[in-house]
Amino acid sequence: MEDLPQGVRFLPGYLDPLAQRALVEGLRAIVAEAPLYTPQMPKSGKPMSVRMTNCGELGWVTDRDGGYRYQAFHPVSRKPWPPIPIQLLALWRDLAGFPLPPEACLVNFYDGTAKMGLHQDRDEKTFSAPVLSLSLGDDCLFRVGGTKRSDPTVSFRLQSGDIVILGGESRLAFHGVDRIYSGSSALLPKGGRINLTLRRVTA
Repeated sequence: MEDLPQGVRFLPGYLDPLAQRALVEGLRAIVAEAPLYTPQMPKSGKPMSVRMTNCGELGWVTDRDGGYRYQAFHPVSRKPWPPIPIQLLALWRDLAGFPLPPEACLVNFYDGTAKMGLHQDRDEKTFSAPVLSLSLGDDCLFRVGGTKRSDPTVSFRLQSGDIVILGGESRLAFHGVDRIYSGSSALLPKGGRINLTLRRVTA
């Protein structure tokens, strides 16, 4: 992967199958407390193709009226988000190279038809910390480019246990998911892909 944009780190197979299964069990408890819901695009109210929830002090949400933002509670239940699992906090400590812990972990669930268009993660108040992304379940075709939408992009397949880190020059890189390879993993009994994204929100 020598052609990745500067600042993008790809760590294939970082979590072994046992660690993946343990993390999925922890996520079941999170989803029981903070159920998956379908976020909406700002202004249009169009539903996104992923379902999502969060854990941590803050959670990323979006809807027609409020737009993209972070808040301390689930938009449907209005209850505080569950804490970030210790396994994910350990990954951040080992890999992020940042002295402060993550404040938000987005939990995005992709079924076989879900996608995520090219976008930047820029709703945080600081960009000095990286964004750490972990894949669980079915493979996906991940695409990443530069800090301009018109910059060239690189596409590669992410498998369960893979980690991608966007930091430094690529902290604001455009990235997205073009497709899901249904049935490529047996980690999730009903199939699909979970993407966990750890972020530092405040300075």
